[in-house]
Amino acid sequence: MTKLHIKKNDTVYVISGESKGKQGRVLEVLHNKERVIVEGVNMIHKHQKPNTANPQGGIVKKESGIHISNLMLVDPKNGKPTRIGRRKNSEGKLVRYAKKSGEEIK
Repeated sequence: MTKLHIKKNDTVYVISGESKGKQGRVLEVLHNKERVIVEGVNMIHKHQKPNTANPQGGIVKKESGIHISNLMLVDPKNGKPTRIGRRKNSEGKLVRYAKKSGEEIK
């Protein structure tokens, strides 16, 4: 299992694919498939049978997974896509930081 540079609730930028150029918040990270579900990105039409939550059924639009290699984290300082590095902070804990601005990512 590899360590991924993207976590839940991060803001990401899509760098390739059909949704190229869009930004969104990470809803879920699928570690075993190296995919991420991003809010408003890679939308699909799902045919759904009637159930208690949706008694009518029909076609529902929802987010699908997008591969982690097609995403870049958005720099918290200037709002542009950036690469991620890891370094130790003052307490000696390993943290992520934006390579463009050098700012720590919470």
